[in-house]
Amino acid sequence: MNSKIKLLLIVALMLVGLGIATIVNISLNFREYSIKSATEKATATASIVKDGLTAHMVNGIMDKRDYFLNQIYTNHSDIKALWIIRSDKVKKQFGEGFKNETIRDVLDKDVLRTGKTVQTIQENAQGITLRISIPYNATSTGTPNCLNCHNVKDGDTLGAVSMEFDITHMRNDGMLTILKILGINLIFIIIALFLINYYVSPYMTLFTNMQTGIKKAYRGDFTHIFETKVEGDAKTITQQLNTLFRKMQETFGDIKHNLATFIPQGCVSSNDPLYEAKTIINELSDIYKFKKTIELDDSKELVYKRIVDTLKYKFSFKHFALYEVNIQKNSRELIYISEGKSICASEVDSDAMLCRSYRTKSDIISTEFINLCQECSCENLEYVCIPFDINDEYALIISITSKEETDIAKINKDIPSIKNYLEAAKPVIESRILTDKLRETSLTDPMTGLYNRRFLEQYIDKFVKQAQRTEETYAVLMLDIDFFKKVNDTYGHDIGDAVITQLGKVIRESVREADLAIRYGGEEFVILLHNASKEGALRVAKVISEGFAALNFDVGNDKSIQKTLSIGISLFPEDCDSIWQCIKLADTALYVAKTTGRNKIIEYQPEMSQNDNLR
Repeated sequence: MNSKIKLLLIVALMLVGLGIATIVNISLNFREYSIKSATEKATATASIVKDGLTAHMVNGIMDKRDYFLNQIYTNHSDIKALWIIRSDKVKKQFGEGFKNETIRDVLDKDVLRTGKTVQTIQENAQGITLRISIPYNATSTGTPNCLNCHNVKDGDTLGAVSMEFDITHMRNDGMLTILKILGINLIFIIIALFLINYYVSPYMTLFTNMQTGIKKAYRGDFTHIFETKVEGDAKTITQQLNTLFRKMQETFGDIKHNLATFIPQGCVSSNDPLYEAKTIINELSDIYKFKKTIELDDSKELVYKRIVDTLKYKFSFKHFALYEVNIQKNSRELIYISEGKSICASEVDSDAMLCRSYRTKSDIISTEFINLCQECSCENLEYVCIPFDINDEYALIISITSKEETDIAKINKDIPSIKNYLEAAKPVIESRILTDKLRETSLTDPMTGLYNRRFLEQYIDKFVKQAQRTEETYAVLMLDIDFFKKVNDTYGHDIGDAVITQLGKVIRESVREADLAIRYGGEEFVILLHNASKEGALRVAKVISEGFAALNFDVGNDKSIQKTLSIGISLFPEDCDSIWQCIKLADTALYVAKTTGRNKIIEYQPEMSQNDNLR
């Protein structure tokens, strides 16, 4: 049903309702008026009867009253019946009267008992009858004085005039009047609808035309031309709309496609291009804020934390994990997990190619196939794994899990947006990786791969503060190659570099990941053993000393040499509460080892600092 028909139907119903209300009101009023008119007529007739009977009584012809009553009855066609009744007091004084002057119904009894007019309406299909009884009450005032003839008191009921009035013609007249009004209303409704249709149709046509244009605009099409035959404001509005749509087409026509160059296709799906543009702009704004924030973060780890916060708060993921893949080492490291443990087998950490998502470079959605990734162990869980390459050395994997299969559809819909954030973070992460490499290069010794003295100077205070907070200890080893200068002088610096390189390899293989091994300078090395006891420090020192002493260095002409180490040991904070002082104490013990024969492991003793012969 179109709008015009709805409007016409509403107007017609309103006019019909108004007509019905008018007819009902007129009917009720007409009925009330008919009854009131008949009652007034009955009262007037009763007054005439009273006066006539009084005259009969005064003239002494009361026995002739029947003729008088019959004349009134026969000369008034509306009166169906007329009779008079006497009260008991009148009967006692003057007798019963004529045969028809008797009580006929309850109304006659009530009027004699109460002395008040009583009436009722009797209505049926054949007609309407007003039944009314009007009392005659005795009065001592006026002319004649009732008390002069009747043995009654002032106010007593002498009798009553009872009548039946036929008011059917009034009902018929009312029905005829109502039909006339109904006809007039119908004619008025038809004329009103015709006029409304005539004057409203152009506006409804304009309205329909505007609806069509707006529907096209929702689809991004602003080429619609608005037309109307209505003059005045309506025509002005259509001209303004045409101007607006033309400008919108010129300025907005390609905005969706331009924005899509920033956001990959599929990130936003909507039939409303304005909503889609708004969503894309909001997405770009959020990504811009995200990128501006991480550009000021000074570490790769902090950027990873921003990614985790985005997944947690923007996308509202409750259960997920973030992994970093070292492409060159083919290893994977867990950066963050919301709770519990990884759904992946532990072997994946050492062999990243076992990860289906990383190996195939594609999004893995568990609902696509039963047991899709064989390395995942997740009963009653669904998962989505998203791979993302940072550069030739590193990649990221985001693993999102949910107990509800319906959540996977939402996660899948968010994948393009997640990748937008990863794309924004990619250059920043690459920059931080490069910065870490440069920092590592500046803090490591290129010959041995160990940290250099600059690293020790830059970070040792940080390690000491951490150790003091957590009550950790360090064993400090100071190593020196015995008679190293002789190697350079005798066999050349190439052989000397080989000796240094091999010692670095022995040290790396002998210490733990938590320990710090540093090339202190030349042929001197410092090792900080984390939470090592005196016995543990001696054991590590012995392993390094024996391992290095077992090496043979080819010096040419089918000759080879072996070298030994002198090692000094001190304990932090047992020997001193300053790590730099402990390094000096280890150096003192090293000096003692060198001056007492070399190829020794010497623990620092307090007397070494007091005896100049031992230093």
